[in-house]
Amino acid sequence: MSRVAIVVDSASDLPPGVAAEQGIRIVPLEVSFGEEHFKALIELSADAFWRRVLAPDAPFPTTAAASPGEFQTAFEELLDGGADSIVCVTVSSDLSGTYKSAKVAAAMMGDREIHVIDSRTASMGFGMLAQMAADLAAAGATAADVARFVEARKADVDLYVALDTLEYLKRGGRISGARAAMGAVLAIKPIITVIDGLVDSADRVRTRAKARERTLELLTARPLERATILHSTGADVDEFRELFAARSGLDASRIQTMVIGPSVGTHVGPGAVGATVVLRR
Repeated sequence: MSRVAIVVDSASDLPPGVAAEQGIRIVPLEVSFGEEHFKALIELSADAFWRRVLAPDAPFPTTAAASPGEFQTAFEELLDGGADSIVCVTVSSDLSGTYKSAKVAAAMMGDREIHVIDSRTASMGFGMLAQMAADLAAAGATAADVARFVEARKADVDLYVALDTLEYLKRGGRISGARAAMGAVLAIKPIITVIDGLVDSADRVRTRAKARERTLELLTARPLERATILHSTGADVDEFRELFAARSGLDASRIQTMVIGPSVGTHVGPGAVGATVVLRR
């Protein structure tokens, strides 16, 4: 283990296996289907989540922020296990109470060195920041240096995802029922992004094919350092990845592909595809 431990929450969409390989600890948000409650990515994998979502008559999923207790447990186990400091990167504080929970937990740890960073983004937007932080920590950087690096690189993260339906945004309270109904009538496919920590509309087009094309344009408009393709049960993700790779000019080793997990999937629904990218400096 590096002396600097890296922590993220499950809204990073960082798969547990990938996180474990890089020594990153995941603190789970809660996802619920009716009266059934699960720790996202820990008790309910991304694939299992989507099977539940697509099952006939399945209750609509909901999420709740990770608790201070979940973070405190993670911090204690990491410090007891050999780490001497922690850098924790969370989903945007405007999208979840998870950042606040992490801050509360850090305060409960007394004078132990714990840096809690509000990523101001979501999904692999901060999952990749955590991966980069883990690489720095493994190379011997101090926790303060890692935290400064993450704070500096937050501005270089972009996220664009084309949605197949507005229904999940409506049920999550992101748009009105009237807007969702109108979008369904017009067959509008929204493209979402995160700006200043909040989900925003990047564009709206009329067909799935046009939405994919516009998303690719937005993602590859500037030089990139690395990227993660994101999808939620999207059958065309392989084609999307190939087109993205060709247009971005990135080496294949700089492009990951991840399934959107329960914490974010609850709000985007099935059939979504897009990517998070880190802009080249």
